[in-house]
Amino acid sequence: MTAGRRGSAPYGFIAPAYLVFLVFMLGPMLFSLTLGAFSWNGLSGMEYRGAGNYRALIADEVFRLALRNSLVYSGVSLFLVVPLALLLALALNSPRLRFRVFWRGVYFAPIVASSVAISQTFIMLFNRDFGYINTVLTRMGAVPVNWLGSGRIALIPVCILIVWRWTGLTSVYFLAGLQGIDPVLYDAARVDGASTVQCFRRITLPLLRPMTLFVSVIVLIGSLQIFDEPQILTGGGPANATLSVVQYLYQRGFEQFRFGYASAIGFLLFASILVLSLVQMEFFRRSSR
Repeated sequence: MTAGRRGSAPYGFIAPAYLVFLVFMLGPMLFSLTLGAFSWNGLSGMEYRGAGNYRALIADEVFRLALRNSLVYSGVSLFLVVPLALLLALALNSPRLRFRVFWRGVYFAPIVASSVAISQTFIMLFNRDFGYINTVLTRMGAVPVNWLGSGRIALIPVCILIVWRWTGLTSVYFLAGLQGIDPVLYDAARVDGASTVQCFRRITLPLLRPMTLFVSVIVLIGSLQIFDEPQILTGGGPANATLSVVQYLYQRGFEQFRFGYASAIGFLLFASILVLSLVQMEFFRRSSR
């Protein structure tokens, strides 16, 4: 084999992966970005609108409500799921915990549970007429709450579902980070008289900083793209009170066949995720100095 053939052989082996990426990922992304400047229902010809879709989107009250809801889901994920996952990982990593493998499986189970089973379970919990939570409230003398049918409080069950479903998976990342810390560091700190809280502040948190950044970024990205949880419980209702941006994109694109408008939603969502992720990384970079 000549030197030229030996040099080109590796590219031949990796070419299928790049071809799949171009055809199924990069190509649709570029087409979607272009489609945001057109009005198209998937059948008739495309009508060029320029920035018309984006101007309409900025003035769209339903989109602003969906964006607000997605930001609420992101706040819950960042400020509830991430801290709870860290505490859970600390507990699961404790050598004093018995049946650690069993408990790790228990807390990871929600992520692999069927969406149908999840929906039925939470409907049984939060149903107004026969839900378990309202049954307990009634026996305590309180008035039953319309958890899933009231626009003011419908976000609460969805947020509870987010916390329940994603805390276990997020704790796995922290658990991997904790197991990468050398136990000798803790032994040396205890010899010097450091308490458990001091070990956590001076050893655990600094050494978990890269993992915390990773977890925060992927949690932010996932929460802004959330679809399953509000769709499972409320379908985005009542009156769009729990509607997420991705649900709104789905409605406009695949229910109303306004593919140009849906592409504009997708591009604005992508831009928002990119900006917020960069802000997060800059914040962690400055705080680590």
